[in-house]
Amino acid sequence: MQDDLFSGWGIRTLGRREKAYNPIGYHLGTVWPHDNSIIAAGFVKHGYLEEACKLFSSLVDASTYFPNSRLPEAFAGFSREAFGVPVHYPVACHPQAWAAGAIPCMLQSLLGFVPDGCSRRLTVRPVLPRFVDWLEFRGLRVADARVDLVFTRQSDGRLWVNVENQEGELDVQVET
Repeated sequence: MQDDLFSGWGIRTLGRREKAYNPIGYHLGTVWPHDNSIIAAGFVKHGYLEEACKLFSSLVDASTYFPNSRLPEAFAGFSREAFGVPVHYPVACHPQAWAAGAIPCMLQSLLGFVPDGCSRRLTVRPVLPRFVDWLEFRGLRVADARVDLVFTRQSDGRLWVNVENQEGELDVQVET
């Protein structure tokens, strides 16, 4: 991810080398969490796992600078180096539903969750950024089945997936 599009907090709507670039222009250089979650899903789908992890990490980090860690609709596209904090976009909706879904959407992509209720199957292909050593989901539903999944980073850096408390018919397939 090059720095003309990647601000250090997320990917801008327009690269800073473009004539129309404006880091506080609504669609001319701002960072939209919702759009970044879709980009991360595309990165995962096409095998750019490191880039997807970097994007996830940057948005999680950015969220800590907003009240209650709730991401706004958009924030300014100024570089992380320029200000050290994500610059609030003056009229962004905050909180905003699309933005609230960005982190869960990115997690679904990074964990490779592919539920298939008709076949009673859940495929998991996990990848997570290095700062995540442990993550757990309780009561995850696929069709009428429920399962708990615990992701733990091992000393060699690999992720271990433990399937716990499964209720109902569900084939959990973990692919690494």
